[in-house]
Amino acid sequence: MRLILISNRLPFHIKKVGKSSIVSSSIGGVATGLSSFLDQKKTTDKSFKFIWVGSPGDINPKEKIVLDKIYEPVYIPANQMENFYQGFCNKTIWPLFHYFPALTVFQDDFWNDYKKVNKIYCDKLTKLIHTGDMIWIHDYHLLLLPNMLRQLFPDLNIAFFLHIPFPSFELFRLLPSSWRKEILEGMIGSDLIGFHTYEYTQHFLNSIQRILGLDHTLGEFQINERLIRVDTFPMGIEFEKFASFDYSPKKNSGTDIKTILSIDRLDYTKGILNRVKGFELFLKSYPEFQKKVRLHLIAVPSRIDIEHYQDIKRNLDETIGRINGNFGTTDWTPILYQYKTLEFTEMVKTYRDCDIALITPLRDGMNLISKEFLAARTDDTGVLIISEMTGASKELPGAIIINPNSISEITSAIHLAITMPLSEQIFKNKHMRQYLKNFDVIRWGNDMLKGLEIAKNKKNLFDNLKLTNSVKSKIKDSFIKAKNRLILLDYDGTLVPYSEYVEKSVPDNKLINLLKRISSYNNTLVFIVSDRDRSTLDKWFTEPSLGLIAEHGALIKMPNQNKWQFLKTIDISWKQKILTILQHHQDRVPGSFIEEKEYSISWHYRNAEGDKELAQTRAKELFDNLIRFTSNIDIQIIQGNKVIEVRNKDINKGAAALSVVSLPLHDFILAIGDDLTDEDMFKALPDYTFTIMVGYTKSAAKYFVNSHHTVLKILNELVLK
Repeated sequence: MRLILISNRLPFHIKKVGKSSIVSSSIGGVATGLSSFLDQKKTTDKSFKFIWVGSPGDINPKEKIVLDKIYEPVYIPANQMENFYQGFCNKTIWPLFHYFPALTVFQDDFWNDYKKVNKIYCDKLTKLIHTGDMIWIHDYHLLLLPNMLRQLFPDLNIAFFLHIPFPSFELFRLLPSSWRKEILEGMIGSDLIGFHTYEYTQHFLNSIQRILGLDHTLGEFQINERLIRVDTFPMGIEFEKFASFDYSPKKNSGTDIKTILSIDRLDYTKGILNRVKGFELFLKSYPEFQKKVRLHLIAVPSRIDIEHYQDIKRNLDETIGRINGNFGTTDWTPILYQYKTLEFTEMVKTYRDCDIALITPLRDGMNLISKEFLAARTDDTGVLIISEMTGASKELPGAIIINPNSISEITSAIHLAITMPLSEQIFKNKHMRQYLKNFDVIRWGNDMLKGLEIAKNKKNLFDNLKLTNSVKSKIKDSFIKAKNRLILLDYDGTLVPYSEYVEKSVPDNKLINLLKRISSYNNTLVFIVSDRDRSTLDKWFTEPSLGLIAEHGALIKMPNQNKWQFLKTIDISWKQKILTILQHHQDRVPGSFIEEKEYSISWHYRNAEGDKELAQTRAKELFDNLIRFTSNIDIQIIQGNKVIEVRNKDINKGAAALSVVSLPLHDFILAIGDDLTDEDMFKALPDYTFTIMVGYTKSAAKYFVNSHHTVLKILNELVLK
């Protein structure tokens, strides 16, 4: 196996200064974390091979630059890079996904160049990909890339990981409709999609449901013949690198001043100004701590060319100057302010020399700084104050967790941290550090690749059960050779596609003639096994040679007979009470409707387009209510494809199918369906039956096909020439 890792930047950056090229390491947890993971994989697995694809920096592609063979550079024209990176990435996606809609810019030329750059990456990869490669795409710069690759390589194994938050639907929908649709379609070109937290995962699943109409089961959904898995993978750090660094904290020399460390990129999402204001309020509220505590604030330069960032720095400089002027003395400066980038050695020393880490972003995908701080605290001392808006807060329950928008909460947290006994610090940090050690960046990377392997294996399982040409030939040969044939066909979703309104699913003449020809053969029985009522089936299927089974098996009409027969005595005294409950839900979900049949009732919510999430929620609520309400009644609640049906418990397609099977008379049986209700039929029929499920979902059927079109092709093959 070879891994192709793709990110916006390579783990280094080349910048042209005069005639010289300056190479510097890329700043940020993504590049650092991925480099650590790859280094460890190379050490522990000698057969592991990878290449890393990304932009090398602001250089001319015509210049001769020698890179290690594991790096494949992607060169982006300067004019497109501006609109792509400074534009769509940093002025559209970044603010919107971090819950700053007021700062979001919606500009067509940004979007157009974003698509073009994703296409440049795709073109580059087209030349690199080999059969069997695993593709791992990273972050918001390349949201469209998975589907671009999928169109060219249908069987490619693709994972995608988003390192920033995925916003709620209400924010995501602020994107123009065509943009948001293309972004989601781009992401679901992957086999595996990963997020830092369960919350982000649910936001994504909610968006694909409401925008693309895709429902999931436990984070898995299908598109045609592909199974896609969405899961949560909290990113860790290289724990041992921080924990094993040989450095002892500085000892206080005759001073009791405690240090609060605040370190982050200078970004409006980090809430740095709120931290400073919280510290100012602390000095006012607790004057006894003046000259006994200092805020060491390190702002790492970031996106310095963007106006918002320049404004942030200006406000920060002015605020810190004012606080130091108001509270400072000749022997004490309240805030030590540094605008710089720290190297690793200096960073670890800073983590160990402080007493408290104040990490309070307004919104952050994960925030690895909080994890690095704890990893560096080898004596288990220190207090972490962290924003509840970070992904890391979900994993670090021993930290003081605050709302970063509240200045007073920050103030209270600082006081709590300063007064926290060492014994309590050690108790909390031991547990958090052990967790971080167990779930480090190596574990994260391995879990992602293992998740891709699981997705691949599930796909292979479905592929193995796919109705191949050889199986189709076997069905046809068996049909021709058989003395007595039986064909059982579900209707909606099997012979015709689902329609938003049930009355629109009328069979066309082509389908009627196909069924008529097959059922006219000697010793061949063809049954439509449907949830439809008998009057509808009588109206649609007038060919006498066709057998009809209505309402999932409540009634049956044998071929060449006019009368419907009951398969058993049916009690429908429960219907009126159930109808009242369903009507209540129909009123609460616009677009939903009730289909009342003679012996069952269905509540359909397929057409509830106004609010699909509401419809799903109400459906779950209704299902649970019906289960409780009918616990002492002999009826069954079935959740089908955007429908909940209530019927008598002993009425099902399995019993109906067995009523028309004559053993050993029928030496050929074919049964096709697409729904949970068809499982009874698949399970009840003899082992030699050709059972086929339409759609890729867990089933008792032996084979799978992707749509009703394939079913019609199979039936056409049975037409004897």
